[in-house]
Amino acid sequence: MMARKYFGTDGIRGRVGAGAIAPEFVLRLGYAAGRTLVRRENLPVGERPAVLIGKDTRVSGYMLEAALESGFSAAGVDVMLCGPLPTPAIAYLTRALRLQAGVVISASHNPFDDNGIKFFSAQGTKLPDPVEKAIEECLEMPLACLDSAQLGRARRVDDAAGRYIEFCKSTFPNELDLRGLKIVVDCAHGAAYHVAPKVFHELGAEVVAVGASPNGLNINDQVGATSPEHLRCAVLEHRADLGIALDGDGDRLVMTDAAGNVYDGDQLLYVIARQRRGRGVDGVIGTLMSNLGFEHALGRLDIPFARAKVGDRYVLEMMIERGWPLGGENSGHIISLDKHTTGDGIIAALQVLAALAIAGETLAQACADLTMYPQKLINVGLPAGFDWQNDDGIRLAVASAEKALDGAGRVLLRPSGTEPLLRVMVEARSAGLVLNQAEAIAAAVRSATAAD
Repeated sequence: MMARKYFGTDGIRGRVGAGAIAPEFVLRLGYAAGRTLVRRENLPVGERPAVLIGKDTRVSGYMLEAALESGFSAAGVDVMLCGPLPTPAIAYLTRALRLQAGVVISASHNPFDDNGIKFFSAQGTKLPDPVEKAIEECLEMPLACLDSAQLGRARRVDDAAGRYIEFCKSTFPNELDLRGLKIVVDCAHGAAYHVAPKVFHELGAEVVAVGASPNGLNINDQVGATSPEHLRCAVLEHRADLGIALDGDGDRLVMTDAAGNVYDGDQLLYVIARQRRGRGVDGVIGTLMSNLGFEHALGRLDIPFARAKVGDRYVLEMMIERGWPLGGENSGHIISLDKHTTGDGIIAALQVLAALAIAGETLAQACADLTMYPQKLINVGLPAGFDWQNDDGIRLAVASAEKALDGAGRVLLRPSGTEPLLRVMVEARSAGLVLNQAEAIAAAVRSATAAD
């Protein structure tokens, strides 16, 4: 990945009011992105490029939306506004409406006082690194404004939610329905609150919607895919057959069965791949964080597996490169390229439900041959510029852990692409060994950063 100043693995993200998530910067970002689009697009004379702006339910979305709209307009780009919608809905609508780009105002699974900006291309995919780099270069230029006659205009897309609901339903087999199922849908008080329950209800399920009352401040607050205990308790309370939890922008998925067992992205991707084996699934792309047990289970099914860098954009890049239709992350980003151009929590849930219906199985039965290895992930604060890769204490701790695992596990250290953290992950068959070695490495990182 080429060096970029503002863009991380999933757009630009940070604390609202600081750095890049302040209205003055977002205004400049809109202008820079607009000018970049104008230069790249070969439109007929007199026709302006157009973008779609969506957002999640954070209160700061109103402010950032207005700033982005102003920046695009000043650059001569028309703006279409659709209000709160899941990130994958923006990807779909950008492509369906033949627009030049889509923009999502969201910090995904982060708390409400964070926010972010991410872009989709005209094809509904994340912008490639060179385009993000070009936007950053344009950010260094002075902010200007075109003549009044050349300014972009803005309008609302009134039927955006309905279009997306129908698109999601179209990915579920026509000969199947969800009648007889009681499903809890946890929307994380996020962008899917008014669309996800309708999708499953209109396919025949009895739906219990939770986490569907956003107030601008409660997104991801002890609900959704990052807090599956909320879903588990709701499934047990309502005696539901299944539970579906999304994150704040609707691109992650976690599920539970009737017994309250939680299934992460690796397990759900396994269910889909297992059912599609021999029918167009030439292989599955995971990430460096994908569970080793998941990889081994796919191997027993003779399904090839490869690991991309962490981040759904890199999963997608490798899927396209290899021509494989399935990929995802254990965090719950699941991409099915024969259904959508990006990860989509609702569509991923529908693919799992279809796999279960076709096989006549429960989640537990579908995962019976999948044994997940214990993983321990510890996030340690990382000062800016700290060279953790060349610290002797950290390297010694990693070497000690790898010796203790004796080839039967994995150690992975990687910096977060969205937060000032170093993620320490250890994985092996023994939970006790995993915990001890992960804590030892994390302690070495803390000691090294404290002495820096």
